[in-house]
Amino acid sequence: MVTFLTSSPTGDLDGKFRVDGIDYRNGFCEVLRTYWKENSRCLIVSASPDEIERNEEFAHFWFHALDVSGLSCTGVDLLDARTMDISREEIQAYDVIVLGGGHVPTQNAFLHKMSLREKMEGFDGIVIGISAGSMNAADVVYAQPEEEGESLDPDYQRFLPGLGLTDINILPHYQMLKDSWLDGQRLFEDITFPDSLGKKFLAIPDGSYVVIRDGYVSIHGEAWKITPEKMERIHFS
Repeated sequence: MVTFLTSSPTGDLDGKFRVDGIDYRNGFCEVLRTYWKENSRCLIVSASPDEIERNEEFAHFWFHALDVSGLSCTGVDLLDARTMDISREEIQAYDVIVLGGGHVPTQNAFLHKMSLREKMEGFDGIVIGISAGSMNAADVVYAQPEEEGESLDPDYQRFLPGLGLTDINILPHYQMLKDSWLDGQRLFEDITFPDSLGKKFLAIPDGSYVVIRDGYVSIHGEAWKITPEKMERIHFS
């Protein structure tokens, strides 16, 4: 298995950097191409399993992005509320599994409801995490509060069991969220920094990504390592 943890693999989420296809910054499309099989079969794991229309739209968008970037794909299937009884054998038959973006706890609950961690064990293809999907790829997921009230809710679970693909906690869309406030607090300095104790928090902007292959981790593009005391900027290309 080769795992790509991305913030957004198809351009900036805020629209400031647009790409028709798969993002080429930091060599993402070309690195992905080195592992891509001809006529790959893709499965998208939704973060919003009940939002059928939204899921269908993203599947069409993803197929188009692959097509214009020259990544051969015979079809894109959806794993959402309609198909959650999928078997381990069916999962293993795909070449590419895309962990979609959305609300982390919502996707996390869906992953466990269908036992995806167990069904993906031994998967030998490509896994691409997008935003929430990259976050839920971790062994222990950090569900960074994002909606009003979550950081103040004593019942909100910030740490959740994930898919176990990495021990890195990705924090996506850093270029958009670095100065954000939530519930009267600074999202990073007041909420996230204290939560990082003993963890591997890595904030990445859209366009940056992490590759994990045979236990080796490489970071492509800008990234910030977070500790309770500070953020340390690192950059690889």
